[in-house]
Amino acid sequence: MKTKRLGLRNWLPSDLEPFYKMCQDETVMRFFPKKLSEKDTQDFINRMQTHFKEYGFCYFAVSVLETNEFIGMIGLLNQNFKSDYTPCVDIGWRLKQNSWGNGYATEGAIACIDFAFKTLKLKDVFSFATLNNKGSESIMKKIGMKYIGQFQHPKIIDNEKLRDCMVYKIENK
Repeated sequence: MKTKRLGLRNWLPSDLEPFYKMCQDETVMRFFPKKLSEKDTQDFINRMQTHFKEYGFCYFAVSVLETNEFIGMIGLLNQNFKSDYTPCVDIGWRLKQNSWGNGYATEGAIACIDFAFKTLKLKDVFSFATLNNKGSESIMKKIGMKYIGQFQHPKIIDNEKLRDCMVYKIENK
């Protein structure tokens, strides 16, 4: 999938090193329970590749078309953790810090929403973020999502700082 400035695609072996470096950045990972080890990063990429093969989508690897620079991930993923909002398809993003402020997350997310509705024919897409992640909340609003509630994420229930999450949703019209 391409946007005006971005290429969104399945993961390649060459993505491991830049994604691992990104997942070691304390600022990038501040809303996640931990920085990812190299093994955790490889396991994540493997999960994305498997999800892509099975469903035709995942949290896609993202590169800037003009430079071919890997800048992170934007995409869709089936979520089935226990909550009032799941199972569902979730939209998410994580980008390198030096790519923030360029509108890349919004641009890529809009393309993913379009793909979800026009190609996958989904009836809705959700997004989850910790309550203090105002950057992600801003993107959710920019792409037309509406706040529908909050919950305590069962995968991080023991993390007082991160467990309370907001939920946004957009419906196919």
